[in-house]
Amino acid sequence: MEQVGDGSVTGSTHEELARLRAEQARWAKEKAELEIERDVLKRSVVLWVKDAMNQ
Repeated sequence: MEQVGDGSVTGSTHEELARLRAEQARWAKEKAELEIERDVLKRSVVLWVKDAMNQ
């Protein structure tokens, strides 16, 4: 992190922080989507097994 003598950060540091925050938001969104997909697949397997056991 680039800091000047008074403890404030430079413009390039703000840009890097903004980039990292945007990347974190993308990862959080992707994680949520993957969790939903995982849950759907889990439910599908349960239904598939139940159906297979009834035949």
